[in-house]
Amino acid sequence: MKIAIGGIATESCTFSPLPTRLEDFRIMQQGDTQFEALYPFLADHPGVDFHGTITAKAMPGGPVEASAYATLKNSLLAGLRGLLPVDGVYLDMHGAMNVQGMDDAEGDLIGAVRELVGRDRPIAASYDLHGNVSQRIMTKLDIISGYRTAPHIDTIETRARTLSLLLRCLRAQTRPYKAFAQIPIGLPGEKTSTEWQPGKDIYAAIPGEIDGEKVWDATIQVGYVWADEPRMTACAIAIGSDESAIIQAANRLAQRFWDRRAEFQFGVDALSVDDCIRRALAVEAGTVLISDSGDNLTAGGPGDVTALLQRALVLQPPDLVLAGITDAAAVRACLDAGAGSEVSLALGGKLDNRNSQPLPVRGEVEFIKADADNPQVVLRLGGIRVLLSARRTSFQRRQQFLDLGIIPERHAIIAVKIGYLVPELKAMATGGSFLALSPGAVNQDIAALPFQRIQRPCYPFDADMSWTPNAQLV
Repeated sequence: MKIAIGGIATESCTFSPLPTRLEDFRIMQQGDTQFEALYPFLADHPGVDFHGTITAKAMPGGPVEASAYATLKNSLLAGLRGLLPVDGVYLDMHGAMNVQGMDDAEGDLIGAVRELVGRDRPIAASYDLHGNVSQRIMTKLDIISGYRTAPHIDTIETRARTLSLLLRCLRAQTRPYKAFAQIPIGLPGEKTSTEWQPGKDIYAAIPGEIDGEKVWDATIQVGYVWADEPRMTACAIAIGSDESAIIQAANRLAQRFWDRRAEFQFGVDALSVDDCIRRALAVEAGTVLISDSGDNLTAGGPGDVTALLQRALVLQPPDLVLAGITDAAAVRACLDAGAGSEVSLALGGKLDNRNSQPLPVRGEVEFIKADADNPQVVLRLGGIRVLLSARRTSFQRRQQFLDLGIIPERHAIIAVKIGYLVPELKAMATGGSFLALSPGAVNQDIAALPFQRIQRPCYPFDADMSWTPNAQLV
């Protein structure tokens, strides 16, 4: 068998003023170390001939520039065209990409792949559970399977499962039926983590719907709420050999999600910025982490909103590390001045000028990491240390702090531009954690955002609506 592999994956906040450009994508091809790391399970199928086109991935951000998407799409299709004929296609997607001037970018890409390979070649796609799925996508795909954990610790497992389902189709020379139930709910990932209830129970119920025969696989997509387009919604999907069984499975999963919609809450105390800092200051031992959620880089925030820093400068905590602020001009000025120098800067507010303005500060350049691709600096403002990056950088690993001379457990408060804490950050939060309801492109006050194009009614925008699941075969 000959299988083509490719994909374009990013998460696009339509409320962000910062476009995602071609240079923001990592483009990986077969033979690259990064490509091989994405798909270590290919070695489990020695009788299959795998061929990569391109796999392009970008950090969550604003809408993708149309020219960038066209370039990536054309490259993927050209690579696929050169491989024809193929027996099947596996697409490694995210599911929440928005392209300037286009709705349903994944639907456009999958449709183009379908047109190229024809109806008689199965196409499978793996999705992040924050992907938004449309009827168009369901029609063009034969198989779709999504993550079952948030934070995402099952990415490799999901890719491997999706590929196995594709190979099952080919070996049995069959296609599964597909049942699709859109669930009119739009909630942020910070409330729908699978680490606490009700998400924990809802996602734990998925394997119980899969018998391996009548129902091959099932998925619940939370969706990505900061996308102002019609497909922004949660959904339930089931695939298998029995039409009735997959419809019932999709409806049961959708009903569970719907019935517990009002129970979805933040996993930690969610407070104003001031209250987060004050509560952290009251903790007597350990390191406290604060999520600067409105400018969460992992959900598409630009990464240079200074709201939390402004309040910290007023409240003057004796020991706070802010990780970090993206500001290439400020980093350049610090590099020019050198370690140990004092600098005056207009910090941040350059990428997201809707939610922040440059903040005048004066401080000491305490540490420099002179990386050619992404130089970083530690700027000390009294008891506050700000980690500055030339490129958008999400601080999620302990090593990133160590590389800047910061030993996390020696500091009282660490603020990170993230939502729910990924495992390494959670391990660092020995004194607990708080979620700051800060301003930004991915503001947690969902109902107050200027949505214009989502389908209504939709919870929580229409809190009193009623709904009954009605999964359809596609």
